[in-house]
Amino acid sequence: MDLQQIRYFITLARELHFWHTAEKMYITQSALSRQIKSLEEELGVQLFERTKRSVKLTAAGAFLRDRWELLLDEIDQIHRQARKMHAGAYGALVMGYPGSIAYGFLPEVLARVAHSFPELKIELIEPTDIQLEQLLLQDKMDLAFRREPAQNPTLASVCLYSEPFSVVVPMAHPLQAHTFRGLEDLKAERFILSGLHHPTFYASCLRQLFQENQFEPDVYIESDFGAMILSLVAKGLGVTILPSSYAYSSLPGVRFIDLPQTISLYALWRKDNASPVVRNVLQQAQQLAETFRSQDRDSASAL
Repeated sequence: MDLQQIRYFITLARELHFWHTAEKMYITQSALSRQIKSLEEELGVQLFERTKRSVKLTAAGAFLRDRWELLLDEIDQIHRQARKMHAGAYGALVMGYPGSIAYGFLPEVLARVAHSFPELKIELIEPTDIQLEQLLLQDKMDLAFRREPAQNPTLASVCLYSEPFSVVVPMAHPLQAHTFRGLEDLKAERFILSGLHHPTFYASCLRQLFQENQFEPDVYIESDFGAMILSLVAKGLGVTILPSSYAYSSLPGVRFIDLPQTISLYALWRKDNASPVVRNVLQQAQQLAETFRSQDRDSASAL
């Protein structure tokens, strides 16, 4: 007995007509009769009462029809779910991200994923740069976005796009994009920055930026949370330098001025992770990144 024999039986139990059933199941009537007879012999049960004019279910046949219909529905659902999992359209994903993409790139990625794969469940976490690779290696995270490529040889990474760093000043600040000459204009300012002493790639980028401009910033407040830094700048407590993605936050009271220095965004994942879910989400991110590479960011920078 196999699933196909049960499908033949269920269809015949609904049609109660051998010729109609054979036509629906794309087999000959004689082949259908052999399949039903084989099923009855294996079960030791008569399933149908046959006459030249009619086909009727026996009590045992009706019992099996009711039970097997439920069973087949469940099996079909299981098979559909398995196919969705194989295609990467069903499952779960743990994704890490930096705060700077929380206002522009990440919401767009998630919107695309939700539209294309509505049955995927995604858990978002915002780890530090130091934690991120460990979480990937320990299989506690499936896909991550961050500002530097993978360092561990068991991880893969791809650059998605690059964007400028931006000076962020309070809206009432006299500095304007058209009057901005360079970081030397900020030497007398108090800064609100991520800790420059941190051994992270992002902190090293900031240190290099200041070294190239030959001055050490007067860091008044340290914070590793970009949203908090923006809020403090909006309150007039100082100025900062952030990736221009933060301009998507639309926070009132701040002005973004792009710098020539840029910073990139990478996607990271384990090389041995063959998950089709990771493949699908990464594909959505790469397609969106093409848009981010080409789109005009002037309106965001003018905030």
